Amino acid sequence: MLVLFLPLFLILILIGLPVFFATLFAPGFMLLLNDMSRDVPLLFRNIYNGIDSFPLMAIPFFMLAGEVMNRGGITIRLVNFSQVFIGHVRGGLAHVNILSSMLFAGLSGSAVADTSALGSMLIPAMEKNGYSRKFAAAITAASSVIGPIIPPSGIMIIYAYTMEVSVAALFAAGIVPGILIGLALMGVTALMAKKHNFPIAAEKATWRERGSATKLAILPLLTPVIILGGIIFGVFTPTEASAIAVGYALFLSIWVLKTVKVSDLPSIFTKSAISSSVVLLIVGSAIAFKTVVSLSHAAEDLAGLVLAISDNPLILLLAINILLF
Repeated sequence: MLVLFLPLFLILILIGLPVFFATLFAPGFMLLLNDMSRDVPLLFRNIYNGIDSFPLMAIPFFMLAGEVMNRGGITIRLVNFSQVFIGHVRGGLAHVNILSSMLFAGLSGSAVADTSALGSMLIPAMEKNGYSRKFAAAITAASSVIGPIIPPSGIMIIYAYTMEVSVAALFAAGIVPGILIGLALMGVTALMAKKHNFPIAAEKATWRERGSATKLAILPLLTPVIILGGIIFGVFTPTEASAIAVGYALFLSIWVLKTVKVSDLPSIFTKSAISSSVVLLIVGSAIAFKTVVSLSHAAEDLAGLVLAISDNPLILLLAINILLF
């Protein structure tokens, strides 16, 4: 009976209950129903235990770094950098959207930050340029998934913490797939641009203009180099790297570019804290959820079900992915 918390959880998600509450209510309700009320306190205890982790401190720091850079106008510099190099091709703004997402991914590591930073700027610009609002929103959403793949990545930090694997190895492994996803999106966009005759965003920029845009974007673009290089060569841990990313973002925005004032910091910190708390609460509730998964032996039962389907490794891989989906 306890294993029924899994379908109950899915039902709660489908009817629109926030993930945090669904993750706690489904297992908690089934524990009470199965006369296991003594285990209910484990849920609440593990919410705190799941968040109380030094590696997870990197998540709010990276989100803060992304917010500082976004507020400091660095996003605009990345968009302009993308524009001068690829804006002159057919479907230019769609390509600029994708390339900007790839560049911004190296600063924030968050799909939400990517969407909010670039979407508010590029979706209206694409509409004005002749794209439909649906397509502009779709290309922004599709390209924003690169955020958690190209390092630094909040999801990779959570995965490394949960599975006890190297964050540096995950960061290094995310670079090539992230770039390939971006290039694949550009390839599809190029085919659609030719078929639907998408507009050209701007005249081809001169090398002088490209050099000027590169000069303005080079300091922000050094952020992932500093973070990844420092982690891989053992200069600092991923958590320390996240704090360095914040320090570098503040240094650029306040003293170098002078686009952020000290009086702006409280609102930046508040917005980052709210965004981080949403992520960390879900992480904590997921740890609590995992406790009930262990108590119910659901993982072993599902593994046995999958292994009973076939001995073919490819079919097993397909079945596991369907189950995960």
